[in-house]
Amino acid sequence: MTPAEKGETGPSTVVASAPGRCGIIGNPTDMYGGSVLSCTIPQRGYVSIAPADGLILESDQGTLTVRTRDDLQQQGDLFDVLRAVISQQQCLGMKARLTCWSDVPIGSGLSSSSSLVVAALFALIRYQGRDMNKYLFAETARGIELNDMGVVCGYHDFYMPAFGGLNYMDFRDKEFYREVHSEPYASVEALAPLVTELPFVLAHTGVEHRADAVHRPLRERWLEGERTVVQAYLNIARLAREGKKALLERDWPRLGNLMNENHAIQRDLGGSGEENERLIRAALDNGALGAKLAGAGDGGTIVALHPEPETLGARLSQAGASRILHLQPVEGARLEEPTQTAQSDVAGYFVERNQ
Repeated sequence: MTPAEKGETGPSTVVASAPGRCGIIGNPTDMYGGSVLSCTIPQRGYVSIAPADGLILESDQGTLTVRTRDDLQQQGDLFDVLRAVISQQQCLGMKARLTCWSDVPIGSGLSSSSSLVVAALFALIRYQGRDMNKYLFAETARGIELNDMGVVCGYHDFYMPAFGGLNYMDFRDKEFYREVHSEPYASVEALAPLVTELPFVLAHTGVEHRADAVHRPLRERWLEGERTVVQAYLNIARLAREGKKALLERDWPRLGNLMNENHAIQRDLGGSGEENERLIRAALDNGALGAKLAGAGDGGTIVALHPEPETLGARLSQAGASRILHLQPVEGARLEEPTQTAQSDVAGYFVERNQ
């Protein structure tokens, strides 16, 4: 049931949401001091907080009453996002019901878990009558998934759900993870006012991936100074800078070539996957100018650039894509009207983590 269906519509109820996102070019160099061009999708993660007799966590697949600190330990189940946010914000003693649900396809590489972390943190801060600047907010949300959930992750996944829109982001000097308040802020340049066309299509492979399982070994190789990995991410960051220019000039063949080069580098590092490669080949065979991973790889979603996105979407569905989505610059983390918030058609939500 939705919060609205349960009658949680009083003035004390807070409902927040945050969108998923797609890396157009430059990912995953947000983890390595690089640059990323990214856009939100209209699908969102939601969290509702309402007064209750105790601390209760809820999704459409179950309910958990938190009684002790042990109940906030990560369990690899549906409640880990809420556990982590509550633990990091030191809210064990609060009396409230936290309910979460999502439209973002589970395990899709479109920030399904990160959008829920952002929504939960935003809801909790507003429920307590507090505020936080967007940069610190994005860094705090990212720290929760990294430190409290134990997931190796970058910054892109949290800046996009926090800020929303279509952005070029520079993550210089952020390649070595620091405590949240010691991190420099990323640079976020909003491009949506300058871009009138986004001829992209997203195709979900149907394979639920674990971002941590892809990122962790590559991160370890980079930290060890493996020359191939270090140079690869320097090159991908450069492609993102060139991609920004191509997007603003609507030079679609150039942007497509840059996307293909981005993907070839990541694929050669072992960061793609059989189903990703199959859909990318299908996209290119059907006239896409460029196609690449939208997230970490090993399943998840691809993004393709095509002059007729709807036509390509139909072809990719025929090729076996489980779901077709599109880019849309939408608002970042925000409050929703409890009476108007609708339950997602996606059952539950998925926490991307390394089991």
